[in-house]
Amino acid sequence: MYNKVVMVGNLTRDIELRYMPNGAALAKSAIATSHRYKSQTGEQKEEVCFLDFNIFGRSAEVANQYLRKGSKVLLEGRLVFEQWTAQDGSSRSKHALRVDTMKMLDTKGEAQNIPMENNNQMGYSQPQQNNQYAPQQSQPNNYGGMNSAPAEQRIPEIDIDDEIPF
Repeated sequence: MYNKVVMVGNLTRDIELRYMPNGAALAKSAIATSHRYKSQTGEQKEEVCFLDFNIFGRSAEVANQYLRKGSKVLLEGRLVFEQWTAQDGSSRSKHALRVDTMKMLDTKGEAQNIPMENNNQMGYSQPQQNNQYAPQQSQPNNYGGMNSAPAEQRIPEIDIDDEIPF
C-alpha cells in the first residue's frame, strides 16, 4: 500500500509519448496547480506547484491523443523519486507522479482538439447556442433526459483504467 497523491491542474506542455523496449507506451508531461490564500497582513498570495508526471500503457496513448498544453486534468498516483546522471556528469534528481488514474476535466468547448465523433462516446453533451454556464438551465443530456444542474457540474469523468471510450 502507498499514499495516494491527487493533483488537479493544467498541462504545462504537450504530452511526450515514447515506447519502451518491451513495447509499452510511456507518456511524460507536467502540470501546474495553484493555491490562493491571504497572508497574515491580508495580502492575496498565490503559491504555484509544478509537477512532472508519467503515465504508462494504453492510458499513455489516450493522454497523448486527447490532452494538449493547457488541458485540465485530475491525476491520481504515487510520488516517485527519480535519479539520473546528467550529460555533464552531475547527479540529478526530482520527484514525479506515477499516474494510476487520469480524468480529463475540460469541457467540450475547451477541448477543441477532440474529434466530434468521439465526444459523444465519451459522455460529452452537444454544445448549446445559449449561455451553457447559466445556472439551473435544463439542457438535454446524452441519455434522452434533461440535465438541470449547471454546466460546471456536468463535467464528464473518464476513468481510463476501467474502460477505454472507443
